[in-house]
Amino acid sequence: MITKEQYTHLAATFTNQFKAAGIALTEGELAHIEVADFGLGRIGEFGLELVVYVNTQRCCAKEMFLTPGQICPEHRHPAIQGAPGKEETFRCRKGEVYLYVSGEPTRNPKGHVPSDKQGCFTVWHEIVLYPGQQYTLTPDTLHWFQGGPEGAIVSEFSTTSRDEYDIFTDPQIVRAPKIG
Repeated sequence: MITKEQYTHLAATFTNQFKAAGIALTEGELAHIEVADFGLGRIGEFGLELVVYVNTQRCCAKEMFLTPGQICPEHRHPAIQGAPGKEETFRCRKGEVYLYVSGEPTRNPKGHVPSDKQGCFTVWHEIVLYPGQQYTLTPDTLHWFQGGPEGAIVSEFSTTSRDEYDIFTDPQIVRAPKIG
């Protein structure tokens, strides 16, 4: 659980990063910034900050911010009630993001995970995204990503997002954020 102070600090950092990048957000969007710590209480290591522009029965668009080294834990978007899982495209807007998917493990990856959580990260094929670059994940693809040395702003374009159904490799993950 993150504290109110952590939430306020990260929401302000999110806002400042987006202003510096020239990405306009409405007051309504800024009022609905989500700070997700995935229930681990280690927001500096695991988490992300995001705002959802639209999430309909057919499409979704989000902006995400990762602080330097911050990790969105390994997960996948499974099929739900006969509908395929979420297909998503990540487009780096600022900084760099290290995305990991199945495939030949990358020698000397740029990303790293804390030693106590290494068993919760099983895919190590690295895709480094710089501003203007993007990568599309097919439904049910196991993946995780991490902000580079200066953090990252990442736009996500996808089919309908049902984050509550995401399956995380780490059994300690709780997707819905709680603020204490």
